Amino acid sequence: MMNNSSDEEGRPPRYTRENDPFQLSSKLKSDAEIDSIPANTARRRKFPKPNGTKSSAKQLQGFYRSQNANIERLLKPVDEHVRLARELNTQNQLRYRIAVYGSFAANVVLSILQLYGAIASGSLSLFTTMADSVFDPLSNLTLLLCHKAVKRVDARKFPAGKARIETAGNICFCFLMMAVSLILIAFSIRDLVDGSEEETLRFSLPPVIAVSIAFATKFLLFLYCWALRNQYSQVRILWEDHRNDLLINGFGILTSVGGSKLRWWIDPMGALILSVLISALWSKTAYSEFQLIIGVTADTEMQQLITYISMTHSPLINAIDTVRAYTSGPRLLVEVDIVMDPEASLRATHDVAEELQFKLESLPDVERAHVHVDYETTHKPEHFLKKEL
Repeated sequence: MMNNSSDEEGRPPRYTRENDPFQLSSKLKSDAEIDSIPANTARRRKFPKPNGTKSSAKQLQGFYRSQNANIERLLKPVDEHVRLARELNTQNQLRYRIAVYGSFAANVVLSILQLYGAIASGSLSLFTTMADSVFDPLSNLTLLLCHKAVKRVDARKFPAGKARIETAGNICFCFLMMAVSLILIAFSIRDLVDGSEEETLRFSLPPVIAVSIAFATKFLLFLYCWALRNQYSQVRILWEDHRNDLLINGFGILTSVGGSKLRWWIDPMGALILSVLISALWSKTAYSEFQLIIGVTADTEMQQLITYISMTHSPLINAIDTVRAYTSGPRLLVEVDIVMDPEASLRATHDVAEELQFKLESLPDVERAHVHVDYETTHKPEHFLKKEL
């Protein structure tokens, strides 16, 4: 009897008509079925190519594992999505604070360290790394203030919330870093044009050690923020900043030493390359943040989840006409058009639409949901894109 009960506990959750009306669970593949795919693939071919068979088998295994995860995600109740998101947020709250405040404290210390390194060496490459480092604490402070502003919302003044202020703060930071890079590009070009009477520049070991300490610290912060980068937009910006600083500090050390040991022009040329690289990296980040504010379509998995939740919300819903999900800052706006019986009462249609709205808005990534009720699907779209005023 004990063996039977343990077998029951080991089985996957059972789905019924109520929680799986489309019988998606019937398409789930067991681990044994997925693992047997290489043998089945080879058996179907008379003269199989070893490399081709392995490659196609791995692709099939990956497809079925991805499909299993997608089906389980769709069949998971909305309350479970909310609970898991809250648990994850609670578990990572301490790690989030360490990432944000730890990065801020480290950047303050490292900016002083790199300021010393740049002044002591006179290297333009180290001045480039110093300029990038000095602005890091200011950017961290901006992100912290933006994050606090999001939590303090006057609903009468900001009826849609202030979540987009984080994205706006990220964009301001990106342009600040690009502006500093342009100034350093001008200084680098000036030094290259003016030239130098000496073949190499003066070498000093302490500044190189100072920047090397900054490199090692940034590497540790980069690893720490990596795990949280997809959960918090603020941590993602910090992670990108640490990633960029690794490249900048590493290349800066090489070109600074190269200018003092090989040829003088390696140092200003390195500073020029670094500044162009910094500008390009932050331009790419700014473009991504602009996309979030403009409104980019949500990923396919999210659209599938919203569609499935809407389809299975109520038996009174006859069809789904339209599903839209697009970014509005760090979160999503959702628009769903459902079709109900033309004879349904106003109370019934209102209750179904409102309950669906609340359900969709409870999803972790959704900021606001709009549910529109119709009685047929042959009409023109409810909204049109305004190309002119």
